[in-house]
Amino acid sequence: MKQQHSITRRSFLRKTAAIAGSAAALPAIVPASVFGADAPSNNIVMGAVGVGSQGTGDMQGFLSKSEVRMLAVCDVDRNHRDRAKGLCDRKYGNKDCKTYLDFRELIARGDLDAVMIAVPDHWHALPAIAAANAGLDIHAQKPFARSIREGRAICDAVARYGRVWQTGSQQRSDYNFRRACELVINGRIGKVLEIEVGLPTGGGTGVKQTAPVPEGLDWNWWLGPAPWVPYRGVCHWDWRWIMDYSGGQLTDWAGHHIDIAHWGMGWDRTGPVEVHGKGTYPTEGLYNVPTHYRFECKYADGRVMTVANNQQLKQGAKWIGEKGWIHVSRGGLTAEPASVLKEVIGPGETKLYESRDHKQNFLDCVKTRKLTICPTEVGHRSISVGLLGEIAMLTGRKIKWNPDTEQIIDDPQASALLGRSYREPWVL
Repeated sequence: MKQQHSITRRSFLRKTAAIAGSAAALPAIVPASVFGADAPSNNIVMGAVGVGSQGTGDMQGFLSKSEVRMLAVCDVDRNHRDRAKGLCDRKYGNKDCKTYLDFRELIARGDLDAVMIAVPDHWHALPAIAAANAGLDIHAQKPFARSIREGRAICDAVARYGRVWQTGSQQRSDYNFRRACELVINGRIGKVLEIEVGLPTGGGTGVKQTAPVPEGLDWNWWLGPAPWVPYRGVCHWDWRWIMDYSGGQLTDWAGHHIDIAHWGMGWDRTGPVEVHGKGTYPTEGLYNVPTHYRFECKYADGRVMTVANNQQLKQGAKWIGEKGWIHVSRGGLTAEPASVLKEVIGPGETKLYESRDHKQNFLDCVKTRKLTICPTEVGHRSISVGLLGEIAMLTGRKIKWNPDTEQIIDDPQASALLGRSYREPWVL
């Protein structure tokens, strides 16, 4: 098993930058050939914030990459922290991985290049902004943020400090999704007339009673900026069905299929101008996210994208054009006429960003400083559509939206839902 280098990529780059500053004739970065594949400049030292089910999967994905050294893990559940530390220590054959309850302590270590973040939606903004402020590159799970104002704050912090960001919308690194979007954007079904996006149906069911906090879980830390409530056993999965923490299946999946619908339309950095719709909400019990929902989004050119649960629209993204339609989901790629799928995208046509490995794309961009396949603005705009749909359904009104200023027009009550109140001592 390879031993962990005492020189990190960050400290190596700092030292070589200092040398370059004092002696202009010396290169700012020593070529990798000097040290080979294990050159400090090739290694990316990472920490993990959130190592539950999704976070452990993400962490293991990064552990499989030869250039990554995962040195620190953070979680509000001690059982998760210990499990993640064990995975790292076994990978490297040592006991060097450190554990943290407070993400700020992990971020402040000073020897990390990047962090991966996989926490409940209501926690997405604070560690992401702190990491950007500390000069770290960030791989963070979708949905981008729980509110539009939080999302814009993340975008601003990442841009201000020049960080590399990858949203965990991994469908962009899947061949079928890219292929579908290239066919659409190159006119293979003619002008697109309308778009349909189907997302999962349902939410939590049953009654949750107040219960003792499990050993090892810091419930106050889990709640973080969300309102204080007693523990009811929702912390590791069923939080998705409570609006203080998530928007249910709508926000869980909007960052996937709405993201792809936007990609095929060239709408990555814009949004609708009007949104209206209706949702079915539980009338009793703890869970309060919509179980069924449908809303329409009108864009500046007049075209409409309809988003609904998959009992109303087939799950995935579907573009309906003058000459036929294309539908893509994790189940496959279909079209009418089927011959469209055999079309070749020529050398003079639009070729979309190609990534075949979402996490590798992030790591490559950490080294090259290029934009990832799903940078902040893309992740933010994708989930913003779902969040606007949520606001339209909650208010029962048509939302008029300015995608340039990210403001709701002439509706103060709806505008108040663009952000969320934080429990002390947390502030955005």
